[in-house]
Amino acid sequence: MRESVRRVVAVIENLPDEEQDAVSERIMSELADDMEWEARFNATTDEQWDKLEDLARREIAAGDTVPFEGNVL
Repeated sequence: MRESVRRVVAVIENLPDEEQDAVSERIMSELADDMEWEARFNATTDEQWDKLEDLARREIAAGDTVPFEGNVL
């Protein structure tokens, strides 16, 4: 186990049981969400990427976008 994980576990172990459960649920939810997105990303076909690229190019050409630089999200 990496040292960073050990430090996090040590902090969590010192929390009351209910807080440990809440933190664990949040972490598991985040991990599940990350795995789902990764699976969807990896399952994207070249045809789907091509369609997305075409859509983005059409939106840029139509002026339906704003430059990323200098914008605060």
